[in-house]
Amino acid sequence: MIPPMRGTPERSGGAGPGGPWVGAQAWEDVLFAHWPVPAEHLRPLVPAGLELDTFEGRAWIGVVALRIVGSRLRGGPPASAFPEINVRTYATAGGLPGVLFLSLDADSPAMVAVGRHLYGLPYLRARIAVRREGDAVDVRSRRVDRRGPDAAFEARYRPAGPVAPAAPGSFEWWLVERYRMLSAGRRGAARRAEVRHPPWPLQAAEADIAVNTLTRPFGIEPHGEPVLHLARRVEARFWLPRPAAARPRRRP
Repeated sequence: MIPPMRGTPERSGGAGPGGPWVGAQAWEDVLFAHWPVPAEHLRPLVPAGLELDTFEGRAWIGVVALRIVGSRLRGGPPASAFPEINVRTYATAGGLPGVLFLSLDADSPAMVAVGRHLYGLPYLRARIAVRREGDAVDVRSRRVDRRGPDAAFEARYRPAGPVAPAAPGSFEWWLVERYRMLSAGRRGAARRAEVRHPPWPLQAAEADIAVNTLTRPFGIEPHGEPVLHLARRVEARFWLPRPAAARPRRRP
């Protein structure tokens, strides 16, 4: 069960999401791997109605591996745990920062169906194996969904420092403390959905990434060592999506 959340930052200009939340889940053993990418390579991937977000003039692409537990719709029972790996960049909707998902590979037919049809997110089915050994996590993923090109990811990662939540205004804050999901939607109209969770219990990480072809379908081959972070667990709630241009509603 997802307990009440306290101290959740919003980064939304003071406006809450409005209305009741519709879904909840917890994210565990989260690996964030980020690479700088020329902005001109990412702008064509950003749907109309959104703007590519940069930090000090640099754009970034991320591969995020995690295990999702306790996923449920409001009033419904929790689903079985499953792993997911998503490819993301960062954008703004009406000046508000969010995560723009380019692909999401999940080992859960139910999550793929809900994500695609309710949220318009580019979910694809994959076979993903995750094993935790001590403080290290091994993940192996291969896409099996014919709606997307072949893609795979294999890595072993572990923490490399103490828990240190990102400081407001820092690069780490810019990367991870974002409270809305952005997508092109099923018909190409940009959509956003509000998300709320406590600040990430962020740690520096080390990783051996043996295979990563997840960004190749977007014409991007990351170069150099990634910026790595890990978070052991955070619990989140979601609201229904709406057009990206809509203004957030204030709480009554």
